Amino acid sequence: MSLIFALDSSGMTASVRVEQNDTCLYEELLDEGLTHSETLLCLAERAFDRCRIRPEHVSAYAVTAGPGSFTGLRIGLSLVKGLAFPFSTPVIPVSTLEAMALATGERGYLISAINARRNEVYWAAFHRGEEMKRLHAEVVTPAEEVAAFLKKLDKPVIMVGDGAKLCYTNDDYSPKVSLFQSQPVLARGAALLAKPALKGGALPTAEQAAPVYLRLSQAERERLGRI
Repeated sequence: MSLIFALDSSGMTASVRVEQNDTCLYEELLDEGLTHSETLLCLAERAFDRCRIRPEHVSAYAVTAGPGSFTGLRIGLSLVKGLAFPFSTPVIPVSTLEAMALATGERGYLISAINARRNEVYWAAFHRGEEMKRLHAEVVTPAEEVAAFLKKLDKPVIMVGDGAKLCYTNDDYSPKVSLFQSQPVLARGAALLAKPALKGGALPTAEQAAPVYLRLSQAERERLGRI
């Protein structure tokens, strides 16, 4: 029996999903405009209570590790580590961008884009058929570079994420590009990404889980004299 507890706090929203043997026991998306430091613990507690489980019952935690909000990523990882440490429960960090693409439930060509501020986006491209294939590595670039990639791809594409609208401004490619209109539940994608790891060998420990930022924080850039 496997019980996956998946959590996302990489952006403005937060989400949780509990799966047992491929069956969803509980899922919640929280978008209250509050900080994760105020809401994330309550979100996790509610999931445990509704499922009538305790941390010692969890087979593995799946958590979005980035890219995304530096603070949000740290809060999510800290919470999951705190739950996992006492019982040596594995923690599986997953790509926020890949989880976002999977959470749409769509097939075909997908681009996940997160607003990274300063007219930049974190983004990656995928093709989802029977398997998920990565077409472009995870990077942080000006939004215009996504437009250039779309022109070269020349395929119908679904864009998802709060950075999509920054890239979706060029009428030359808009007929073949559509925006995913719903709010994706990233914890759902995180749970999907964690499943293959559970069927493999050794699982990552809580100590090994670390955020993936893709760029320096503003404080680090200022310390190094960068803009």
